[in-house]
Amino acid sequence: MVTGLPTSGKSTRAEQLLAYLAERIAAHSDRTKYRLHLVSDETQSISRAVYDLSPAQLPAHVRSANASEKDARAAVYAAVKRVLSPRDIVVLDGLNYIKGWRYQLFCEAKNMSTPSAVLQIGCAIDRARAVNEARLERRKQNQEGQKQEEPAPVGTESEKAKDVEPYDPANWDNLVFRYEEPNPMTRWDSPLFTLIWEDDAEQTRQVFSQIWDAVAGEAKKVVRPNQSTVQRDKDSGGDYLYVLERETQDIVKKILEKQQEYSDGGGGQVRIPRAAAGAADDDLVVELPGSKVGLPQLQRHRRAFVALNRGGIGLEAVGKLMTSRLRESFVGYLNDAFEKDG
Repeated sequence: MVTGLPTSGKSTRAEQLLAYLAERIAAHSDRTKYRLHLVSDETQSISRAVYDLSPAQLPAHVRSANASEKDARAAVYAAVKRVLSPRDIVVLDGLNYIKGWRYQLFCEAKNMSTPSAVLQIGCAIDRARAVNEARLERRKQNQEGQKQEEPAPVGTESEKAKDVEPYDPANWDNLVFRYEEPNPMTRWDSPLFTLIWEDDAEQTRQVFSQIWDAVAGEAKKVVRPNQSTVQRDKDSGGDYLYVLERETQDIVKKILEKQQEYSDGGGGQVRIPRAAAGAADDDLVVELPGSKVGLPQLQRHRRAFVALNRGGIGLEAVGKLMTSRLRESFVGYLNDAFEKDG
């Protein structure tokens, strides 16, 4: 993530970083190991006017909702999420001035087991303001020229680089006021690298080399997703929670069907086949109590068993029972429950 004040040179540094990373990938022994992507407001065709929350432009209730900026961040987030993976390096060029936004991107990268880093572009406020004022003046001159002259032909690449959309003065001041500087003491802002306006090419390459080591080098940190976001183990018959519900429901159904065969409705045994095919001697046995067991009682025991075995934070090892073990465990749970109830 590239972050900094508006018009502080973030896009220039992002392009330099992109070129450096492309050079390192080309020199890598396995050129197909990494893919490179650039995501920015420009690549998503997002106007800088969406960040304008100045009181002169919007009423208070619209500023508090901030819908246009939220939509812009949603578009950028979707673009990042589409290409993010352990083999994709994404350079996100933008303001990225909200720490909650940086935390959201950090969590998404961690969920994909991908390291992340923050590059802060340091620039004095007066210098950044001067850059924006120069762009405003250039836009004014271009608009006046278009009224008097024919449209100019397409210029060179260097001239295109100068033709960048400026911020309105009130919008620029508001963004500077709202900027939340990254803090290297927090997880989502570390590792934090800094480049200032005056840094030369040698210092820039040194910082870029450190970024490469952090996100793609041999000594890069191993990132593991949070346990709460890791998908449970899967049985051959489907998702674990689905199998847990299916098998317990099937046993409840067999108990109800067996009880209908008894005239008095109580007592007896119910033979439950294991998931794996086997002889009749391998069947599981549910010992019914003397009184008839109703559906509400069976469902209550089933829900309690599911709650105990679905897993959760601190219970990661619980959700790994195979189908045969699930049936055996649930039958044992019912026998214990019926014995206590009896």
